[in-house]
Amino acid sequence: MGIPQKVTCISGSLLHPSLWNQWYTWPYGGSLRGDAVSTSTYSSPAKSLGDPGITPLSPSHIVKDSDAEDAVEQLFLVVVAIDFGTTSSGYAYSFTKEPECIHVMRRWEGGDPGVSNQKTPTTILLTPERKFHSFGYAARDFYHDLDPNESKHWLYFEKFKMKLHTTGNLTMETDLTAANGKKVKALEIFAYALQFFKEQALKELSDQAGSDFENTEVRWVITVPAIWKQPAKQFMRQAAYKAGMATPENPEQLIIALEPEAASIYCRKLRLHQMIDLSSRAPVNGYSPSDTIGTGFTQAKEHVRRNRQSRTFLVENVIGEIWSELEEGDRYIVVDSGGGTVDMTVHQIRLPEGHLKELYKATGGPYGSLGVDYEFEKLLCKIFGEDFIEQFKIKRPAAWVDLMIAFESRKRAAAPDRTNPLNITLPFSFIDYYKKFRGHSVEHALRKSNVDFVKWSSQGMLRMSPDAMNALFKPTIDQIVQHLSDVFEKPEVTNVKFLFLVGGFAESPLLQQAVQGAFGSRCRVIIPQDVGLTILKGAVLFGLDPAVIKVRRSPLTYGVGVLNRFVEGKHPPEKLLVKDGTRWCTDVFDKFISADQSVALGETVTRSYTPAKPSQLVIVINIYSSEQDNVSFITESGVKKCGTLRLDLTGTDASVPNRREIKTLMQFGDTEIKAMAIDVATSKSVKVGIDFLNY
Repeated sequence: MGIPQKVTCISGSLLHPSLWNQWYTWPYGGSLRGDAVSTSTYSSPAKSLGDPGITPLSPSHIVKDSDAEDAVEQLFLVVVAIDFGTTSSGYAYSFTKEPECIHVMRRWEGGDPGVSNQKTPTTILLTPERKFHSFGYAARDFYHDLDPNESKHWLYFEKFKMKLHTTGNLTMETDLTAANGKKVKALEIFAYALQFFKEQALKELSDQAGSDFENTEVRWVITVPAIWKQPAKQFMRQAAYKAGMATPENPEQLIIALEPEAASIYCRKLRLHQMIDLSSRAPVNGYSPSDTIGTGFTQAKEHVRRNRQSRTFLVENVIGEIWSELEEGDRYIVVDSGGGTVDMTVHQIRLPEGHLKELYKATGGPYGSLGVDYEFEKLLCKIFGEDFIEQFKIKRPAAWVDLMIAFESRKRAAAPDRTNPLNITLPFSFIDYYKKFRGHSVEHALRKSNVDFVKWSSQGMLRMSPDAMNALFKPTIDQIVQHLSDVFEKPEVTNVKFLFLVGGFAESPLLQQAVQGAFGSRCRVIIPQDVGLTILKGAVLFGLDPAVIKVRRSPLTYGVGVLNRFVEGKHPPEKLLVKDGTRWCTDVFDKFISADQSVALGETVTRSYTPAKPSQLVIVINIYSSEQDNVSFITESGVKKCGTLRLDLTGTDASVPNRREIKTLMQFGDTEIKAMAIDVATSKSVKVGIDFLNY
């Protein structure tokens, strides 16, 4: 973008070039030297977004060179994807020379009756000295076997991923609380967990290759919920750096993938025998549609169980039959229902390559299967008293874990048409501790409580009626259905052809029935077989071909702070800065991109600025973000600083032009955002990654 010889336009006002010989400050809670003044001569098409009080500068789009990207792709011999879940986690991999074969990790030692152990629980155990001890089943079983007096010194963590979603002001210093009440830095726990997966995967790859596999030969993919805010996504990347998966100098080795996008990529490959269509009106294999929900899924699970021994899934390099029914512009929705969160994204198909375009920004909330666990805990509090349950969790943490494991396997047996009761074993220490705490038996408590649908069995079990179990699911499932109903009301979500239900919670027949009942008349509800591994396998495919996602919606508005010419009646008087007879408006938010705006993967938006004083040798450009799309000033509530470009021009040629042009570029579309400033006269440049954790 060139700068005119005679006049320079600043936000629609004319400024004589001689004014550039003045010195101006840019007050952001104190004077920063070397701030930028906008020098674009273009009016903006962005006024349709709502005029925020200044004329935004027009973006010039530069598409990233795809050949350069391909060159990077070839460096990795294998892609390893880690599905880091709230309740369970796992990894899968594929060699870049055999992209059609996805290998799911080795079977885990341990496991629970009635629960598939294709993944391992997201649990971690540290020694009393705070050193890593074990992860998954090994951590849980070791902790369970410790003497109660000894176990209170060990640090046991479970379901800790939700902390990243629920913490409003997440930083590198955020703590997690262990079962014994002690606190540890969240970054350490996440890094330990990722390091565990890294070592497991490299060992498996080395065993398969017959020689040591180097970390540099691996491209890593870590999945995160699409509804996570930017700080949480960045936190995961920082934890991966700490675990040694990649480095800030080589960020391309690690991709942070959005869970529903990964699921969407895998669903494109589905053949008819690899899914259950809940919308089938005709009887399937002799079963009516109502039978199909339960029975079809059981058959699918059996088919998967038989195929599991190989742990290798073949992904045909074609578009699946379901996909072949989709035409250019068709829309579908992916509902990723996991342990902690439910994520929903709306995608549109772009032919002929079948690239994906995000039509509506990811939505959802904390409506995962953990909600059912919370309802069970509330039920226990109602029967035995909240004071007792709180004390029991603190005094007998390992026994509490046992009780929740017992509940988990019965939870998975809940179904709409179940008639026989579900028995949940109470640990002996629960019965014993209750007697000491209250002075009467568990059986007495159940008789005294008003909860008539939970009985005591003489074998030491809580006996729940199917209706009682289904009632524990209802609040969580109602929230999912309500949220989906709200999404279906949006104009971008009209004419949706398919709804893909994926994630671990999608295995629940109760959730399947509720979604089919509410939305089966609007679109076809499809569940991939082995639904709990959909995201994992999709994440591998994404790592093999990151360019498959073409267009995303920006979750935030991004811009930089600039000085603009003060306009009476338009700019607030408190923003007026008079310097050498020139009236400036300070703190102006110069927008690069708006929240919810479509952004092509790798798209770069460029703006041109000029230093406030031609002779200055340090130029500072501050980058800001906001969840609002209509932002005028960087001082508005919700605007956060997320990056600083500091361009040092010391030692550059003194013969540069008076009106020095500083080009500022921001590259969007990936889950990471990069910014760059270039001094056009000398080609000197500086880069920065947008940082949501350290400002």
